[in-house]
Amino acid sequence: MTAAVHVATMTSSIPHIKEPIDPEPFTPTSNTTFTSSDPTPDFDGNVEVSTKLPSKSEVKKVENLPILDVNHKSHPFKTLFSGDRATRRVLVIFVRHFFCGNCQEYLRTLSSSITPDLLRSSPTPTQLVVIGCGKPDLIPFYAETSNCTFPIYADPTRTLYNELGMTRTMDLGPKKPEYVQNSLFSSIVQAIYQGVKSGRGATKGGDFWQVGGEFLFEDGRVTWCHRMRNTRDHTEIPQLRKLLGLDVEGTPVRRRWTRSLSRTLSSKRQSWSGSRRSGEKDSKEGSVMEQVKEEKEARQKDDLPVEK
Repeated sequence: MTAAVHVATMTSSIPHIKEPIDPEPFTPTSNTTFTSSDPTPDFDGNVEVSTKLPSKSEVKKVENLPILDVNHKSHPFKTLFSGDRATRRVLVIFVRHFFCGNCQEYLRTLSSSITPDLLRSSPTPTQLVVIGCGKPDLIPFYAETSNCTFPIYADPTRTLYNELGMTRTMDLGPKKPEYVQNSLFSSIVQAIYQGVKSGRGATKGGDFWQVGGEFLFEDGRVTWCHRMRNTRDHTEIPQLRKLLGLDVEGTPVRRRWTRSLSRTLSSKRQSWSGSRRSGEKDSKEGSVMEQVKEEKEARQKDDLPVEK
């Protein structure tokens, strides 16, 4: 299979496609079980997922599962939300495959609205961590492409996804979320281009059917969570800001960022314009002084009295 053909299957959201049957049993929620003998569901709209918080025993079950960093080094999952190096509150965001344009847009918007400095200076010091289901080889590419300012880890086995109740689907969902700015066609083309450009990395992006979610850990336990019901169902940024006790008033996130950029550029233009006018004034003053100097030299040559 060529890289182009393989990556073409990475279309992040194709509605009404039947999911291939897993060779092993799969349980996305506590109420629904898919096995190799089950009829394959044809999802229309949102997939049903559990809204139940993982219990203390369920967190205990996954705390030692491995996640991989950019250097392929393995870490127990619990190191993100417990221990001396963890902050009191940690928001873990599980994304889809590393070529998913929707998740890349989500992290770009998130990083422009909720910065690490803002989280550290909040009343409750908070850290945000991203986990993807691809190979760690693609973490540098993913961080650069998504402008992600937060630590990124990989769970290529998807064990964490399964144990925490996240599901698999290719459904688009009923509506386009605010954080998605690109068209579906643009996202598909972008995913194909990124996959082809990555060469052998095209096979390391992760399971295209896997969707993620967000889990808030406080003092080692989950106090809030959201599991994605479709490929574009990450929690909207204003909701996350409200959840974390950050400012949610005013204009939407991207508009605030755009206006801030516009003000910065305007300020630079005014500064440049002022410097140019000041330079022109200095130039004119310099020309006058040169003219006076020349007149003095001419009078000295003609033995004329020099005005002081």
